[in-house]
Amino acid sequence: MSSSIFIARRFLKFQPSPERRHFISFITFISIIGVTLGVAALIIALTILGGFEKEIKEKVTGFSTHIQVVGFQNQTLRDWQKTKQIILAKFPSVESVSPFVMKEGMVNFGDATDGVIVKGIDGEHDAGVKKYLVQGNFSFAKIQDGLYSCVIGKKLLRKLNAQLNDTVLVFGLPGTAQNFNQPTILAFVVTGVYESGMSEYDDVYFYTNLEAAQALFNLWGGISGFDVTLFNVNQADDVAKGIMDELGYPYYARTLFQTYRNLFTWIELQKKPIPLILGLIIAVASVNIIGTLLMLVLEKRKQIGILRSLGASQREIKRIFLLQGFVVAVVGTLAGDIISFIVCWLQLHFQFFSLPAAIYFMSSVPIDFQIQNFVIVSAVSIVMCVAASYIPAHLASKLDPVKAIRFS
Repeated sequence: MSSSIFIARRFLKFQPSPERRHFISFITFISIIGVTLGVAALIIALTILGGFEKEIKEKVTGFSTHIQVVGFQNQTLRDWQKTKQIILAKFPSVESVSPFVMKEGMVNFGDATDGVIVKGIDGEHDAGVKKYLVQGNFSFAKIQDGLYSCVIGKKLLRKLNAQLNDTVLVFGLPGTAQNFNQPTILAFVVTGVYESGMSEYDDVYFYTNLEAAQALFNLWGGISGFDVTLFNVNQADDVAKGIMDELGYPYYARTLFQTYRNLFTWIELQKKPIPLILGLIIAVASVNIIGTLLMLVLEKRKQIGILRSLGASQREIKRIFLLQGFVVAVVGTLAGDIISFIVCWLQLHFQFFSLPAAIYFMSSVPIDFQIQNFVIVSAVSIVMCVAASYIPAHLASKLDPVKAIRFS
């Protein structure tokens, strides 16, 4: 063990005066607590922000897919089988292309009636609903002529006062808004119930198969558009532009980042200032370390003078106080890491903190553990604290040994 480490340990553990020992120990404790709170707050904030981004991306991607190709001004698309093959052949980054019919309708059960968005999907494509299924099964089989199966959100089911396996009526207005045709009425059996935590979907979307939606809106042979899934969502903008260039009018492609621009802008807006603001907590803790070590220098000026008179160099004196700052930084940072991990783990598994789903698109505070958050925050914290320790360490190394011994 080097002399600098030995003396730094003695300085941290032993004080000659009982009164001063308690005071210096209390200030050191406060400095450690400051570092701990700063590190914990920053890691928790980054973990929650990452959770928001991950949850929203997963849910939005699940329900909207990466790209939607629709008809300009909601035109009905014909000869869609050929268009599907063109997209798959021309764009190797496309994983799947699924046709859909999506229009507004009304659903009725007993005395309850509510507006819905009816989405008819290909039987091989689950539109992200299957993983959120909480009751029943994901099945769109035709039960009999005029009677189809459907999957709806739990909140919508509650609004209708209906139960699983109940039969509901859906009114669909065929044609365009200018054609006041008689609505088509079909009966659907509720075979599945989903709950995603996003009220925008759970309250509104009514899923059935493509054939049933075409019958409801008299779109035989026609579709509203395609759900396009990519191998890499980051290529969505380029692929969407390529699809529009390839297919031309009346096809219009929009990415999930365009559809939910406000959501993703909000996430980015939150991610930028919060680390900076919470990082100031660590900066304040670093300043506390300066005060703590300055008081320790004043307390130990006689010992510093004796060490200098015995041949200790300025560099060795400086190293002693830098080591003390390093110890405070490491202890505080490790404590902050442990606290933030425990808090995030408890929230992840027990979901103590809930959120209004209508506002945040999820029912509880999300958590996304990323090891880089712990590593980066810990490294920055230790570097800042050690850098702050340099000032009192430099002042201690510049003490005149004669004056330090005489006036102590």
